[in-house]
This record gives sequence, C-alpha cells and structure tokens, in this order.
Amino acid sequence: MEHTEDQLDPLEQRVITLFHESIEAKMHAGEALAPLISEASQMIVHALLGENKILTCGNGTSAAQAQIFTSSLVNCFEQERPSLPAITIGTDITTQTAAAIEQSFNEAYAKQIRALGHSGDILLIVTISGNPSNLLQAIRAAHDRDMSVIALTGNDGGDIAALLDTNDIELRVPVASKARIHEVHMLTLFSLCDLIDGQLFGGEY
Repeated sequence: MEHTEDQLDPLEQRVITLFHESIEAKMHAGEALAPLISEASQMIVHALLGENKILTCGNGTSAAQAQIFTSSLVNCFEQERPSLPAITIGTDITTQTAAAIEQSFNEAYAKQIRALGHSGDILLIVTISGNPSNLLQAIRAAHDRDMSVIALTGNDGGDIAALLDTNDIELRVPVASKARIHEVHMLTLFSLCDLIDGQLFGGEY
C-alpha cells in the first residue's frame, strides 16, 4: 500500500529530505558555476588539442572522484570515442609511500607533478576544504611547471583559493555540508566530461 508523505516513517522522510537538499544544492551551484564550468571545459579542450595532458588528484573521497574523472577521459564517458590523456597521481602506493618516507606526505603529489607535468598541462584538484598541505604543494609545483590549475573546492575555498592565479579556475561549492559538496563535485566532473566530449567529438549544443 502506498503511503502519503505525512504517513512516511522518520527514516523514509529523512531520505526524501536528503534528496531535496541535494537537488537544491545542485541547482544553486549549477546556476552560479555554469559559466566557470564552461570555461574550465574549454581550457581542458585547448590543452588536449595542444597534445597536453590532464593530471588529477585529491584526498579520500575526493581522490576517488578525481580517479572517476580520469577514467572517464581515458576510457569513455557516455559513448565510445578515442582515449584522452589523463593521469590520477597518488594511486601508485609504492611511489606515494616512498615520497612520504623520504620527505613527507605533503610533497607526495608535488614530486609526481614535477616529474610528469609539462608546460601546457592542466592540474585538476578536488577538495572539499581547500586546506590540505599536499594539495597546496601540488598547486605550487604545477605553477612551477607552467601548468594551469582547475580546483574544485567547497565552503569558503580554504587556503587553495589564495594560491590560484589569473590562469586558474576555482569551481567552489559554497555550502558547509561535506556530502552536498561531494555530490556537486561529482556532477561538476560529469558536466566537464559531457562538455569536453561535445567540443571534441560533437554534441547536441
């Protein structure tokens, strides 16, 4: 038997509330970020057409989201098409722990960027706080290699916002909830994939 919204038990009502909060966060972020997401997609397309690559990184859940983005570029997003050059740094546990032992975990991403990054490449960072030291060092390393940075951040942007320059793009989700930020980040990354594929291989717009 179907239940009306008033008859839902507390757990079911909580699920509906979470869905509503997620939708609201995505709608507000989408309206605010649409121009910047479009610009970021064009930056990536320009780099790819120039035979450059995309490096991605993050910590925890954000690292997993960076990997999903990389996988969508290297393999495919919605449809089969030629592979696009992208690497998620930090997934090689041997290299990651070696860097951490020899210096510190703060340098683990930066060392790989210095080794793999070249002028014209793009570093895409995913972070909800914008404060992890390893990501701050990654941005500095990218700038030293003449790479542009696309930073997906949340809340107030954290310390990362102050490091970005005029050639970089910050895609900030101005909410406090970690879950909402992760959800919007994932949709943002999927939006980038859609726009990149459309510009390189033809789309509906």
